[in-house]
Amino acid sequence: MTFRVYQPVRVVVASAFLALAVAALAGCSFQDDEQIWEISGGIFGTTYHINVVLPEDESKLQTLAQGIQNELERVDGAMSTWKPDSELSQLNRKQDQSSWMELSAPLFEVISRAQDVSALTDGAFDVTVGPVVNLWGFGPEARPESTPSTAQLAELMAVTGWEFLELDADTRSVRSAPPQYIDLSGIAKGYGVDVVARYLDGEGVQAYLVEIGGEVRTRGRKPGGEAWRLAIEEPSEQARQVNKIVAMDDRSMATSGDYRNYYESEGQRYSHTIDPDTGRPISHNLASVTVIADDCMTADALATGFNVMGFERAMSLATRENIPAYFIVRGEMGFEVHQTPAFSSYVVQ
Repeated sequence: MTFRVYQPVRVVVASAFLALAVAALAGCSFQDDEQIWEISGGIFGTTYHINVVLPEDESKLQTLAQGIQNELERVDGAMSTWKPDSELSQLNRKQDQSSWMELSAPLFEVISRAQDVSALTDGAFDVTVGPVVNLWGFGPEARPESTPSTAQLAELMAVTGWEFLELDADTRSVRSAPPQYIDLSGIAKGYGVDVVARYLDGEGVQAYLVEIGGEVRTRGRKPGGEAWRLAIEEPSEQARQVNKIVAMDDRSMATSGDYRNYYESEGQRYSHTIDPDTGRPISHNLASVTVIADDCMTADALATGFNVMGFERAMSLATRENIPAYFIVRGEMGFEVHQTPAFSSYVVQ
């Protein structure tokens, strides 16, 4: 994750949703005492847009806006690899991690879920690959003047791996030998979405859409009873456009792709997504994958893991596990789309 300063939180009446995350509101029938309000701001080096269904109440909306920002800043302060004083950065700096180290409940929850997804994807999702990510220039360190050598990669790959992490749920502790550098960028944004959703639930908000950097979670329905409609982006480096629209309530959705965060060196394109098996950026024909799950951190991690696996392996796993997943693959004639049987019930257009 990157962490930059954005404009203060603001609250507006939502006339339309964020173009990349939701379809237009045209055709909605609103009740007299309820509207969709948008609360927006910045976190994790990106922006968030939270839509809540509430009667007009400026005091309530301002309370929610401040509460949302506070919750996200707590996630930021625990899980950023860009902030030297974050809980995760302090853990990563420990030279000896062989003794049990107690973690905060949020950090333990995220690492624990990451380990579950790592096991399910046979290591395609791996939060210990952070040093390799940094070596390729996609972390907080400066981009290297040249791409990593085979020897450099082999040295790091020999001492990284999700299997090195041991967790103790009873004491909420972690240990590892050799020590690991943990990077939660493939799951923490989804967790931030879940944290905001929990906060809104606690504040009695019964219908909302939470979106942070394209990761989404919904609850309830819009005024008039219509489900929330979400757009899956065409994985193009040029103009942004919609590839597919889905409708859902009480579910989460996340997308992972290789078409935004990359760089080119000596005519070669390098994706920010690193394959833990090879230590190199992914280079297959899967352009993007979208996953629907009960919670957003699971959807986020699965989308990242599936993106690493490539279409054939990911499609096989998602189908076997009955996971709603949608794949956009680069073919000879352009983009090809594929979906698991579990995904089909969400498609509306």
